[in-house]
Amino acid sequence: MSNVLVLHSSAGGATSVTRLLTADAITEIRRRDPAARIVERDLAADPPPHLSPEGMAGVRTPNATTPAEIAARDLSDALIAELRDADTIVIGAPMYNFGLPSTLKAWFDHVLRAGVTFRYSEAGPEGLLKGKKVIVIEARGGLYSEGPAQAIDFQEPYLRQLLGFIGLTDVTFVRAEKIGFGPDAREAAIAGARAELSQLALPLAA
Repeated sequence: MSNVLVLHSSAGGATSVTRLLTADAITEIRRRDPAARIVERDLAADPPPHLSPEGMAGVRTPNATTPAEIAARDLSDALIAELRDADTIVIGAPMYNFGLPSTLKAWFDHVLRAGVTFRYSEAGPEGLLKGKKVIVIEARGGLYSEGPAQAIDFQEPYLRQLLGFIGLTDVTFVRAEKIGFGPDAREAAIAGARAELSQLALPLAA
């Protein structure tokens, strides 16, 4: 049985391309492994709070004392537990203003914890969450994977850095690009991403 964590971050609701494609990924995982345990966390419907001074103290200092600090530490512990338990992580990540949705950034702010998901050593930082597969489904209004606009893609390189920092280096990016170029381009982008998803080594029954 595989354990899968699915993160939704689009605020687009029923019109969201990433939600459409993460649903496809879930369907394919369940087809291949009916016993798969799938945990879905909707960061748009139930957003982790952006870090406040007390929230940062709760996440980053050893001892949480105030109610706000304790709440932040408890949420961080819960999010990290979901991440640690997963064999595969599927992230729906639309591009907003050339970068991440702020809710997804807030999730990372709660799961990047020194001594828990990464550590500093004499050789530099080391990620502690290794041996997992990550599939990032990106939706983009334009073409950013190549050409002139690649220089202003602050989404994919940043995601790769954040994931790698905690040891998640087996990452596949599935892109639906040019969805803002009209209905035909949108449908072509979705079809291409679906075809790519169908070829991925998604979890199989043990």
